Amino acid sequence: MARILLVEDEVKLAALIREALEQAGHHVLLAFDGPSGLLLARQENPDLIILDLRLPGIDGLDVLRALRRELLVPVLILTARGTEFDRVLGLELGADDYVVKPFSLRELVARVRALLRRLEIVAQVSQTECLERPIRLSDLVIDPATREVWSQGRRVHLTAREFALLWFLAANPGRVFSREYLLDRVWGPDFAGGERTVDAHIARIRKKLGGPGSPADRLVAYWGVGYRFERREGER
Repeated sequence: MARILLVEDEVKLAALIREALEQAGHHVLLAFDGPSGLLLARQENPDLIILDLRLPGIDGLDVLRALRRELLVPVLILTARGTEFDRVLGLELGADDYVVKPFSLRELVARVRALLRRLEIVAQVSQTECLERPIRLSDLVIDPATREVWSQGRRVHLTAREFALLWFLAANPGRVFSREYLLDRVWGPDFAGGERTVDAHIARIRKKLGGPGSPADRLVAYWGVGYRFERREGER
């Protein structure tokens, strides 16, 4: 059972979603506008947030931006904006998955189940492999025990997925991984998003690490192939 925050301004739709999720064994918190959603997220620290993009008070994309600055909670967005641009924008802002309206409740529950399962995989990575292999370099520290990342002496706040992606690349320095492989390894085989998801997460990690001239330069793109993490000569 997961504690899920549903932020949806359509009252009837929210009730239907809540009923479907509760029948699947989850506990559901409801908010009907952006400000209330942010407040509940901060107060309740849910396991997962389902977020409509068109909300009164604060637009869903602005809510998503605020969540990503403060919380590690995974977010599934509901959007009537079905264009590729809007879907990619939501993923670039930090959404973990999306469902386009209109949708079936069965599909939504399945997406929630798949997302929670993927998050369990990420948690297992951070709690087993990560704990055995902390990474401490001259300008970058990745500490799985505390889930902290330090870039040039400055603490960097990453989401759970960003952390897992950075650690995985850094734990395998010099090896080029395809986007498809990274999706399967970090997001899980059931993830429905495309390879642009990896690009968006890498871009956010680079920005948070400090941009050009910082440890961000260690994340190297290979055009048409994927990414690798570079360690400098003499580093172990």
